[in-house]
Amino acid sequence: MELCEILKRVDHTLLVPTAVWEDIRKICDEGIFYHTASVCIPPSFVRQAAAYTAGSVPICTVIGFPNGYMTTAAKCFEAQQAVADGAAEIDMVVNLGWVRAGMYDAVLAEINQVKASCDGRLLKVIIETCLLTEAEKIRMCDVVSDSDADFIKTSTGFSTGGATREDIILMKAHMAPGKGIKAAGGVSGPEAAAELIRLGADRIGTSRVIAALVQKQKEGTAYETISNTAY
Repeated sequence: MELCEILKRVDHTLLVPTAVWEDIRKICDEGIFYHTASVCIPPSFVRQAAAYTAGSVPICTVIGFPNGYMTTAAKCFEAQQAVADGAAEIDMVVNLGWVRAGMYDAVLAEINQVKASCDGRLLKVIIETCLLTEAEKIRMCDVVSDSDADFIKTSTGFSTGGATREDIILMKAHMAPGKGIKAAGGVSGPEAAAELIRLGADRIGTSRVIAALVQKQKEGTAYETISNTAY
């Protein structure tokens, strides 16, 4: 797989709670340089990053993050604030307690309320696959497929596990046509990203793809094409 095909699907991500503006600016610079799909950053930096990048790379941020148990009103406010600050894409965490309790109508209603608050921006729905059974994952594929959201997303990267081959295969089999799939959490580099894309992921949330490229440049080498057998 050509490197450019991977990079245009990468949400170049930095969500650690200790990030400072210098870290965020570096992520933005890398996203612009490598032509990534977006940079995914904490909400408190969205306004500053949007002004800094001036439309050179889409700004993605997270709401209800990372636990998802905030009220729907709080998530909607977060989404509205992010849009006002300049976010082009929103990644929301579902209420996992509602999922585990089988309250799928409530989950669907919340997703649609948040989507309405996004004012036309892309909405990706994080279901935290590592905490769900296979049956719950399939049911959440149905819920997101029926919702107004644009993507289903595997993971926050802050729980007990991240994206797996098996989860992407499951999502590809059960998501409705036209809905995107985002793999995030534990994607170790370009080879892993290529494999997940081959299996059906439309976006990859990671910082490690670009970190690997930067390291290659430091070593005076470069990727030609990327194997998709290393995940």
